[in-house]
Amino acid sequence: MLLKKIKIGKFKTPNNLFLAPLAGFSDFAMRQICIKFGAGLTFTEMVSCKGLLYDNENTKDLLFTTSDEKIKCAQIFGNDPQIMRSAVESDALSAFDIIDVNFGCPMPKIFNNGEGSALLNNPSLAEKIIYECSKSGKPITCKMRIGLTDGKFITKDFVKAVVNGGAQMVTVHGRTRDKIYAGEVNYQEIENAKSVSSVPIIANGGIFTKQDAEKIMASTGADGIMIARGALERPWLFAELLGKDVKISKKELIKEHIDRLLTKYDDKTVSVIFRKQLCLYLKGEKNSSELKQRLFTYKDTKSIKLAIEEFFS
Repeated sequence: MLLKKIKIGKFKTPNNLFLAPLAGFSDFAMRQICIKFGAGLTFTEMVSCKGLLYDNENTKDLLFTTSDEKIKCAQIFGNDPQIMRSAVESDALSAFDIIDVNFGCPMPKIFNNGEGSALLNNPSLAEKIIYECSKSGKPITCKMRIGLTDGKFITKDFVKAVVNGGAQMVTVHGRTRDKIYAGEVNYQEIENAKSVSSVPIIANGGIFTKQDAEKIMASTGADGIMIARGALERPWLFAELLGKDVKISKKELIKEHIDRLLTKYDDKTVSVIFRKQLCLYLKGEKNSSELKQRLFTYKDTKSIKLAIEEFFS
């Protein structure tokens, strides 16, 4: 696939292979690991603008970042342009270079609150959100879906609206909101986005292998790709796409991930928050079902490491 730098405002990414913002997964440790394997850009989990302005501790916790991220990107969500601009200009986001606005989250809690993918029905409001957030002086990007239901695509109109509002990059998840994360990715709609955009279009959805990445790039003409669940299961996919020889020890990677988390969180917290990610690392491993069940009984990382050592021995 064609590797290139992506210009976003005054910033240039080292390549066009990005890690998606993933609620519950793309914390600082996962971002560090993906950067180590070659990801050109990573994003925080999406954070609520209202939560930021109300000084919510859990919201601020999601924004923890490290020096590994040379270009720091936060993803926000909301539906009030003024509140969102205030959040972008707040101290909580002062460390971030680029702000991405979520117009794609399909989850009912977000959607029913008029946020995330609900804004696909209101491109004029999305345009105003981008316009107001851009007044902060920071580059504003966004992530969207191609519509709410199959056959009722809004891709071209929505891309035109957010670019007109000042978006400097648009990531297009090639599924409708009702598909959540299942079903075929609509390459044609991502290509449609590219055809009307004057800014980089990043293709997202269904990228689990090098072949998937090459296919979506060739089929859509996108400027780059954003990898989501494929990176959670195989973060070394970035290295494969960069043409690097990759020798992976899942056992050592799991231990490394735990140790990275322990630089911020206490042992018990890590043993709990790492469970979901560990299950993804174990996906496809023979006879891992019993271990996955046992994981939910462990209350310290030493027990997890011992179980992993035994499993991979």
